[in-house]
Amino acid sequence: MKSSKITFFLLLLLPSIGQISCESNFKEVQKMGLSEFTPSGEADTINLKYTDSGRIKAVLISPKMLDYATVEYPYTEFPQGIDLTLYDAKEKKTFVKSNYASSFKGTDLIDLQGNVRISNENGDLLETEQLYFDQKNEWFFTQKKFKFTSPKGVTYGQGIDFSKDFKKVNSQKISGEIDKSE
Repeated sequence: MKSSKITFFLLLLLPSIGQISCESNFKEVQKMGLSEFTPSGEADTINLKYTDSGRIKAVLISPKMLDYATVEYPYTEFPQGIDLTLYDAKEKKTFVKSNYASSFKGTDLIDLQGNVRISNENGDLLETEQLYFDQKNEWFFTQKKFKFTSPKGVTYGQGIDFSKDFKKVNSQKISGEIDKSE
C-alpha cells in the first residue's frame, strides 16, 4: 500500500516536471528565433558636411548616431535628435530640427519625429510631431497635425507636403488660419 502511494505520487509529479522542463526549453527555442538589433557602428557628437561639386549641400549635427548596416533593412538612427541645415543652389538655408531621426538606406527617406521644426531665412516655420524628408526630391511630407507660421500669418492643419524652400506647399486639411496681411 505504501509503494502504491509512492507510485501514485510519482505519476502525478513526473508530468509536472516534464511540463516545466519543456516550457523552459520552449522559451529558449523562441529566443533563438529572435535576433537582437545591435548597431554595427556608433558615433558620438557628429558634425557631417555633405558636399556636391565643391558646394556644401547640408550640415548634419547630432549628439549620437547608430548605424544598423548589417540588418536586413539597413538604416541609420539618431536617437538624440538632429540639427540639419540644408543649402540650395543660391546658398539659402533651410533649418531642420527634431528629437529623433532615422534614415533608411536605399530609400532616400529620413523619418523625423518629436518636436519637428523646419524653418528658413524668410521667417517661415513648420512645426509637427512627425515629418518625412525625401532627400532625392528635396520634399517634406506628413499626415500629422501641423502649425505653419509665415510673415503672412499662422495656419493650422493636418497633412501637408512642401519643397525644402517652402515655395511649393500642398496642405490637405486646413483647420484654422490667421492672416495678418488683411
